[in-house]
Amino acid sequence: MKYMILSYASQQDYDEMSGKDAGRGAWSGEELAAMTTFMTTVNKELEESGELVETRGLAAPVHTRRVGLRDGVPYVTDGPYAETQEVLAGYWIVECESFDRALEIAGRLGQCPAPEGTYASAYADIRPIMESAADMGF
Repeated sequence: MKYMILSYASQQDYDEMSGKDAGRGAWSGEELAAMTTFMTTVNKELEESGELVETRGLAAPVHTRRVGLRDGVPYVTDGPYAETQEVLAGYWIVECESFDRALEIAGRLGQCPAPEGTYASAYADIRPIMESAADMGF
């Protein structure tokens, strides 16, 4: 079965990773390199095991636009994101033998190195991907 592992971050996280001090201190080049190396390693492990279907990181929330419909007319706003509000930062689609294995993979991703305290409240969501409407169960 396929699962989507969703990771989250805030604009503050993106700013700090890009070298800006947004309240907790900017990441150093070495810290960013450690994160990138870790993610590359885990992605390669998932490719080699045949479990990785796709993975992508998303641009910082500041580049987001929200489209809605008001009185039948589409409207667009800049991202409504406050400094500390977490948004989807990236995802992995994995195909593995069980939900427990997907949880293991998410746990491994949670071991990504980062400056102390950065990921203190980090989390990931794991959701099964339905292959058809019949899988929805209703």
